[in-house]
Amino acid sequence: MSAIYRSEAGGRRIVQRYREQLDAWPVPAAHLLIDTREGETFALACGPADAPPVVLLHGSGANSSTWRGDIASWSRKFRVFAVDMVGEPGLSAPSRPRLDTDAVTLWLDDVLDGLGLTHCTLVGMSLGGWSALDYTLRRPDRVDRLALLCPGGIGRQTTGRVAAVAALSLFGQSGRRRSAARMTGLAPDDPVLDEITATFGVFRPRTERLPVFDDAALAGIGVPVLAIVGDRDLMFDSADTATRLDRALPAAQVHILPGVGHAILGQTETVLDFLRQP
Repeated sequence: MSAIYRSEAGGRRIVQRYREQLDAWPVPAAHLLIDTREGETFALACGPADAPPVVLLHGSGANSSTWRGDIASWSRKFRVFAVDMVGEPGLSAPSRPRLDTDAVTLWLDDVLDGLGLTHCTLVGMSLGGWSALDYTLRRPDRVDRLALLCPGGIGRQTTGRVAAVAALSLFGQSGRRRSAARMTGLAPDDPVLDEITATFGVFRPRTERLPVFDDAALAGIGVPVLAIVGDRDLMFDSADTATRLDRALPAAQVHILPGVGHAILGQTETVLDFLRQP
């Protein structure tokens, strides 16, 4: 735990708060622990056991509570597995597979095998979107369709602006909150910021740049793709993401949300409509 948290006590507080969120999960869910080469991976399983499988991958600095506003809708007609990414503040192992290798794909192989899935739809946000895209490119026979929310690996990663905003975190709790508001694009009074600020007060996020997929790789994706980005994203250049997807995958559904930053929320029905498409 100490590898990804600044203190053991801080890590325990994050885990305890997450367990409380799981206790209040809006739908019945099985709690699963899957053995993988990166260590134990935690997942929630919701929805009819015989329904088409959908695997959810959250972003950096988060866990499967990311999906608590979506899960009741998506799990009515789908078997939804919300997976805690390893190395993030959830209940999975603190290991961090290298992003410039096939290590994330090998970990996801173990996850899907442990869930008994030969194939599935992937829904990923930010780092989870990058991971879902990487997996689709390396394992095209295991992915049915791909939904990406503010994904990494396509548009330019805007590290200069991120560094400027992150500097606010040097100014105590109020600075961290203002930094989180700028980074996510959420309103300063949004209660979601309380959780984000508390997490990043003790959590050590990944700092490496996400590898970018080239045009030829993107053009080779053979499954339906939905991408949703915010035009005020300070993490990734959303215009670049949309332009590259339009060029490489003309059939992809690309939505640019005006006035929205990196935090893509309230897209339950848009994603559900995509999942339902033949």
